[in-house]
Amino acid sequence: MSLRGSVAIVAGASGAIGTATCYALAAEGATVVFASLDDAMLQALVKKATDERMAHLAVPTDLRKREDVDRLVRTTLERFGKIDILINAAGIGSAPAMCDSSDAELEDVLAINLLGAARLMHAVLPAMKARGRGSIVNVGSIAGEAGVMGIYSASKFGLRGLNDSVRREVKSFGINVSLIEPGFIRTPMNAQMTNALPGPEVVAKAIIDAIRRPRRTRIIPPNYILPTLIARSFPRLTDAVFGDARIQKRLNRDARAARSANAAEQS
Repeated sequence: MSLRGSVAIVAGASGAIGTATCYALAAEGATVVFASLDDAMLQALVKKATDERMAHLAVPTDLRKREDVDRLVRTTLERFGKIDILINAAGIGSAPAMCDSSDAELEDVLAINLLGAARLMHAVLPAMKARGRGSIVNVGSIAGEAGVMGIYSASKFGLRGLNDSVRREVKSFGINVSLIEPGFIRTPMNAQMTNALPGPEVVAKAIIDAIRRPRRTRIIPPNYILPTLIARSFPRLTDAVFGDARIQKRLNRDARAARSANAAEQS
């Protein structure tokens, strides 16, 4: 699939992965629709895109609101007459431990990571089906393969199931649906990790590859493939490892420290 002249919506455009994806799509000749909260990060992205003469349209969007999702799709169709590509790259994290999350946090993670992606697919599919073509790429996580990250894992497990279901539903309409599952990537979500992490550009490249050569699922970077296969094949081993109190303490240590620091700053 050639991307030149295509119209692509990127949900979560102002995030690390979203921004890298916007620039990767623009480099391929696509017109990119930025869908993100109306904040300083979106304004910075718009300024840079304008300065670099990127073909773009910014539509401030809160994925927790169905009316925003519908307005995003309607505005894109009114402006360009088509939607060729949808990238669901919006996402927020959670504490690894369920008990560390508030009810509001539980709701926001599901509303953005899962329901937001579902609503966007629900909104764009009629236009794609009418044209008999389209490409959807959902950004999941290896946390959707092994349940170790509280409500975040639940949202990504759900997205994986939704991705499979929608892929099968729309295959006969010429619409391709792929899932990219990154491991730890250098983004603000993983700011507390001190070891070297690959940048969001590796995810953007995988997204472009998935548009050109659709595939069910791709895990990146490749070094996460073997651990994922082990988690799938030997669930008792995964239970034993992550059920250990010492592992749980280590898993939650950084998240709890970051939460305490944020609370101290706000007090």
